[in-house]
Amino acid sequence: MSNIFWSDLAKQDYWNNIDFLLDKWTPKEATNFINKVETYLHIIAKNPKTFSETKYKNTHSIPVLPQITLFYRIVDENTIELVRFWNNKKDPKKLNI
Repeated sequence: MSNIFWSDLAKQDYWNNIDFLLDKWTPKEATNFINKVETYLHIIAKNPKTFSETKYKNTHSIPVLPQITLFYRIVDENTIELVRFWNNKKDPKKLNI
């Protein structure tokens, strides 16, 4: 099972998305997001190559919600880095990976 660590940007994105969901929606939607992330982290830890590869080196993506995509990097066979929780409405040219 791989170890997962969070980049500073991933942490910031994650909490910003939760804050947005709590502000504009309800705690139910925020909880749904948190639960989905937890589920995907368990899958990634067991099999990092499960989800789609991207154009970025060693980087894969998961659509956590229709509006939010998780990007993660396979650092080595035992290490996964969560890179970004990207809001899909943002300009993809501004995605820093």
